This record gives sequence, structure tokens and C-alpha cells, in this order.
Amino acid sequence: MSLKVELKPGERLIIGNSLITNSDQRTRLFIDGDAPVLREKDILTPATADTPAKRVYLAIQLMYTSASDHPDSAVFDELLGDFARAVPSSREIVDEINNWILTKNFYKALKSAQKLIAYEREILDHAQSGSTGVPAGRQADGESTGS
Repeated sequence: MSLKVELKPGERLIIGNSLITNSDQRTRLFIDGDAPVLREKDILTPATADTPAKRVYLAIQLMYTSASDHPDSAVFDELLGDFARAVPSSREIVDEINNWILTKNFYKALKSAQKLIAYEREILDHAQSGSTGVPAGRQADGESTGS
């Protein structure tokens, strides 16, 4: 079954290691095959990877779009380990990302990394509001409280 992607005028898309830019009209593409596909809204650049969680995402993105069958994960391992040590309550999401990487499902690892970015934002917002403790819905050990 083909992947259907609809692009807005001027929207960009990565397929494999190629950047595709849509013309001035809405376009519908049907993509068959195993090449990595990323929409513009899901693409991070080194300049936009301005937080630790975003740098984890960028490392996964580079592994996902790599032409290699065995992309180098050393930078990813270091970044994710540093994040896990700095934010122990993120352990559930970190473990989820690691599991996707171990099974070489980089697209799902990217989706989990988006959760990590959202969690990081939640922690930063929580800290800026002057609250103490862990954001709602998480315990200090990373377990969900179910809220």
C-alpha cells in the first residue's frame, strides 16, 4: 500500500536523502518503497535543535535519513543518556525511544522523541512558573500517575 502525502504550495519533504520542494500548487504524492519520508513540519535542522530533547530528535532524524544500513548511533546514545540522567522522570519515554532504535524503527523513534520534546517543554514551563516537583501526570521515577 502506498503512502499518500499531500503537500501545500511551497511545502518541503525529505524522501531518502533528497529534499523535495512543492511548486505553487497543492500536490498529492503516492510513495511506494522503504525510503525514509519526512514532512517539513517534522524536519529539524541543527539551527532549530536548540534544546537537549530536540538534539536527541535530530540525532534520530539523521539516523533515519542515513543511506547506511547501520547508521552510527554514538551521538544519539550520548545525547539520550545525558537527557535521561538530567531528567530521570523521562525514563519511560527514553526507554520507548531506545526500544524503537534497537529494533531499527527510526520513524517510531522520531514519534517518541516528539513526546520527549513535549515533556521537556512541560518541565521547562513548570520550572518557569516557579512550581516545585515534577509536572502533573509524572512521578519522580518516570511512572505515569494516570492523570
